Amino acid sequence: MNTKLRCLLLDDELPGLTYLKLLCEQLPELDVVRAYNNPEIFLKELPTLAFDLCILDIEMPGTNGLQIAAQLKGKPVIFTTAYTEFAADAFDLDAVDYVRKPITKERLQQAVQKVGQRINKTEPSKNFVQLNTDKGKTLLFFDTIGYVSASETDSRDKFVQLTDGHTLTLKNISFEKLEGLLPPADFCRINKKQMIALKSVQYFSHDQITTTFADAAGKSIALTLNEIYRTDFLRKVKL
Repeated sequence: MNTKLRCLLLDDELPGLTYLKLLCEQLPELDVVRAYNNPEIFLKELPTLAFDLCILDIEMPGTNGLQIAAQLKGKPVIFTTAYTEFAADAFDLDAVDYVRKPITKERLQQAVQKVGQRINKTEPSKNFVQLNTDKGKTLLFFDTIGYVSASETDSRDKFVQLTDGHTLTLKNISFEKLEGLLPPADFCRINKKQMIALKSVQYFSHDQITTTFADAAGKSIALTLNEIYRTDFLRKVKL
């Protein structure tokens, strides 16, 4: 796998969740996006999250892991449980794997590798995404994007600076959603209101990125590099 798999964790028992998160953080192919011990909060925040797979406990109060997996719209799922009677139901949902507790690092890694193999086999190489704009639907090709900013008039909309000098307004889309659609190796969030295509970086300092774009006066456009996103940016430019 060329990039890390973004993972969500859900286990209602906090000690089990803490242990699972610790194991996941030891696997180089995984990036834990969020860890939840409350199914209701998980489901509430799910539409805003960008992720590649989910590791779910099955036995939870109220909504169980099988019911939640049915709402993940085909995303790969690894079930964890201390019981065996749910195995058939889990595989009926096309779960990638079913890991018995207590979980070991080696067994978890085996399951994660299965996810990587499935994603590599089933996801076609794609260099564009279809999005809604203020003028209708568009096919936005990744290599045409310079940087993306939150709209000054409506933060739900996003302003895209294209490499050919034109601009585009995306309607009602979050940065989290965009991060899930754009190739993570080529794009990086740099502050709460902007993300940039790495090819658009001309120079950068501790808190500023000078882009390859210029304003009407011919001055290079500079964007702020926020401390929260600096580590990820530096990792992506391989410093």
